[in-house]
Amino acid sequence: MMPSDLMSSVKEISRAAGAAILEVYNREGSIEVRTKDDHSPLTEADLAAHQIIVSELTKFTPDLPILSEESANVSWEKRHSWSKYWLVDPLDGTKEFVKRNGEFTVNIALIENHVPVLGVVFVPVKNILYSGGQGIGAFIEREGLEKKIAVASMSSDLKNDAKKDKAKDTIKIVASRSHRGPELDAWINKVEKAFKKVELLSMGSSLKICLVAEGKADIYPRLALTSEWDTAAAQAILEAAGGILTDTAFKSYRYNHKENILNPFFFAIGDGDFYWQQFSD
Repeated sequence: MMPSDLMSSVKEISRAAGAAILEVYNREGSIEVRTKDDHSPLTEADLAAHQIIVSELTKFTPDLPILSEESANVSWEKRHSWSKYWLVDPLDGTKEFVKRNGEFTVNIALIENHVPVLGVVFVPVKNILYSGGQGIGAFIEREGLEKKIAVASMSSDLKNDAKKDKAKDTIKIVASRSHRGPELDAWINKVEKAFKKVELLSMGSSLKICLVAEGKADIYPRLALTSEWDTAAAQAILEAAGGILTDTAFKSYRYNHKENILNPFFFAIGDGDFYWQQFSD
């Protein structure tokens, strides 16, 4: 299957999963929530989206394994041999879903040799779809129109002044709406002291990485735990848009190389030529 055909199929699957999520989201009354063993929330919508995605991916790529948040009990002995597989978060941002603020997504990524080579992030409430991959580019679809997206380039003045006391332009940082902590606040404080103006944006789910991918934010620092299915699809889009996702040592993050599926703390960065390391010293 050609990359464009594969992408088209994954887009359709993400939209079908999104429709199932909206059926639950738009019902009257509160949303029933269960708590999983890891204390994260689980709803009927998570499971409905999971079933659709797994069923449809299995139809057109029957030989590829699937790792989904809702079927994550695959042993490391089995998983470590996977060179190519689907990595899925059927409903990323369940807390935002329960709050009914619209900031949740469907995430589907194709991982090959530890690298996310294709990703789709669908926003059901807004009917916005982000997509991207190696050799494809990165795109956003809104109101039936698709356009290419790219990360924002920092101005040459800002880059040249990066190691000085003050810089001239605005830095846009996107942060989690539901997960903040002292480490992140300390990092942001360093940035605020270094630059003339810092604009903070709050957002839920993988949308934060997508904002960097489309140039609406310069960086997303995640100094709290996430899992691999939270980031893979958006990382594929970000990298296709010209950005990078790194650990706090500024090494590109890769997947399925260890027994647990927890991500290290990371930075989703638009302009990788900018000297972000100065704030992690």
